[in-house]
Amino acid sequence: MTNTKTIPDQDEAELVRATRQDPGRFSEIYELYIRRIYRYLYSRVGNTQEAEDLTAQVFLAALETFEHFREDGYFGAWLFGIARNKVADHFRRHEHTAPLGEDDPSPAGEDVLAGVIRSERAAALEALIRALPEGERELLRLRFIGEMSFRDMARALKKNEDAVKKSLYRLLERLQQQLEVSND
Repeated sequence: MTNTKTIPDQDEAELVRATRQDPGRFSEIYELYIRRIYRYLYSRVGNTQEAEDLTAQVFLAALETFEHFREDGYFGAWLFGIARNKVADHFRRHEHTAPLGEDDPSPAGEDVLAGVIRSERAAALEALIRALPEGERELLRLRFIGEMSFRDMARALKKNEDAVKKSLYRLLERLQQQLEVSND
C-alpha cells in the first residue's frame, strides 16, 4: 500500500469526539481521508473533474450530517458509505463505467524490456479485473484504492468482517492463478 496517513481506531474516535466539541476540527478529518476518498471516487468515475466534484460532495454531506454520526470507531466506513452513495447517484445520472485504477508511469531508470513486461502484466490484470462482477471489483477498490481496513470494509458493505477477508483473499488468489495462466 501507500504511505497514506492513517490513525488507530481509538485515535480516530477521539478525533470524532473532539470534532463534535469543536466543528473547526473537521479539517483534521478532511486531511485524514481526502486522498483515500478521492482515489476511490476516481477509480469509479475515471475522470479527474468528476472525482473532485464527488469528493467535495462527500465531505460536504459528511459535514452537514456529522451531528447525526453516532457509531464511534466506524467513521471511515460511514464516510466511504457516503462516497459509495454519491458515486451511485452519479452513475444513475450519467450511466457509464470507468476503469478500476489510473495509469501508473514507469519508475525512473526502468529498462525498456522491464517496462514492456510490466505493461503487459498490468494490461492482463486490468482485463481480468474488468471481467469481474461489480461486487468483486468493489472489494478491490475499497481495500486497495480506498485503503480501508477489513473492519471498515465489512461495516461499509454491511457484511461480516471474516466473510469480507475470505472473499477478498479468495478473489486475489483466483486473480493470481488466472494471471499466471495468461502468462503461460
